[in-house]
Amino acid sequence: MRKLSRRGLLRGAGLAAAGAALGAVGVTEVPRWCGWDHPPLSGGYASAADNQDAVGSSSVSVRYFVETSRPLVALTFDDGPAPKYTPLFLDALADAGIPATFFMVGRNVRDNYGLVKDRLAGHEVGNHTWAHRDLATMDLPAIQDDLRRTHEVIQEKLGRTPTLVRPPFGHFGGSTVLAADSMAYDLILWDRQMHERRFKDDPAGQARDIVDTVRPGSIILAHDAGDQRRLVALKALRDIVSGVKARGFEFVTVSDLIADGARPSGEGH
Repeated sequence: MRKLSRRGLLRGAGLAAAGAALGAVGVTEVPRWCGWDHPPLSGGYASAADNQDAVGSSSVSVRYFVETSRPLVALTFDDGPAPKYTPLFLDALADAGIPATFFMVGRNVRDNYGLVKDRLAGHEVGNHTWAHRDLATMDLPAIQDDLRRTHEVIQEKLGRTPTLVRPPFGHFGGSTVLAADSMAYDLILWDRQMHERRFKDDPAGQARDIVDTVRPGSIILAHDAGDQRRLVALKALRDIVSGVKARGFEFVTVSDLIADGARPSGEGH
């Protein structure tokens, strides 16, 4: 597994603060910048210098994709569970017979857990913070409290113990890394995404965009909450699944993708 060097991390403009923190941690899985409008890293209260001992001993991984030669991809949904769309996405996933990873907002789990509690077989649940605040603007104690509250409500209401966290907006600094490490989380970003504004009236175009650009180990971002733009992913899902499968890929959860990437070379091929 390749390590993200400080030089590689600083390629993106404006990433100096994140580079100082994450370069010390040993971030895994080099970002694939193609397809991005902006790199998903941000600064915030990184505090690598203030927490050098803790950062230096951190083993948290930050993944935009997973290094694997096998044709596996992970579909992920952020911001739910929500009454409008989450049940529709679960129906579509059931019809397609594929798993997904849902990065859930804690207060939405508290309010809407009944929508999904008995419908998550085969799917994975990750931590997407309590109220979708920008973690890059928060200090370490606030982030730890936020992630802990979300972790506990997922355990209580859904009977799951999340091991993955996705920072809202893809923004994080060193304090987020430290908070994630304190809870034995991996930080999960993405290297492919639904372009909900660009394709809001063109689900076929959205499907082609995903089908043509995924590669082994891709993590695809979609949303199951928000305004009607989110529905482009729902309308495109059948064509995305059939097209990706036609290219020989299989859909797995993010944790299964990570586990595959950890296999010794040649094993399971």
